[in-house]
Amino acid sequence: MTAQSKKFAKSKTSAADTAALQAATGPPPNCPPDVEQLGRASWTLLHSITATYPETPTPNEQNDVKQFMRLFGKLYPCWVCAEDFQSYMERNKVRAETRDRFGRWMCEAHNEVNRKLGKNEFDCNKWEERWRTGWKDGSCD
Repeated sequence: MTAQSKKFAKSKTSAADTAALQAATGPPPNCPPDVEQLGRASWTLLHSITATYPETPTPNEQNDVKQFMRLFGKLYPCWVCAEDFQSYMERNKVRAETRDRFGRWMCEAHNEVNRKLGKNEFDCNKWEERWRTGWKDGSCD
């Protein structure tokens, strides 16, 4: 093997190693997010909105959050994900009458995505503990 071919083989292996590492960890922090990073960040935002949603929202607050969810589903940067979420919302209208109903609705929507991705479902009875109050064992204090 010539020096040139050794150098090429080394750079090819290095590129393969880099690609494997990026597939496992996502793109470097200064790059646009991949679909998995975008999804995790989006779910964190959405669940955080449910956690801070009023316990007994006014009709205006209910309309605002329903409009936000509709626009979120329409503008989401992953078009396949956006279409799936819009379809989900057509079949399962946003429940925004109380914080608990909205939080459970969001958890059920997230579980729908988890099922499609072959991931574990979350116990929606614990949505508030996970996203609002923190775990009862004090691990979030």
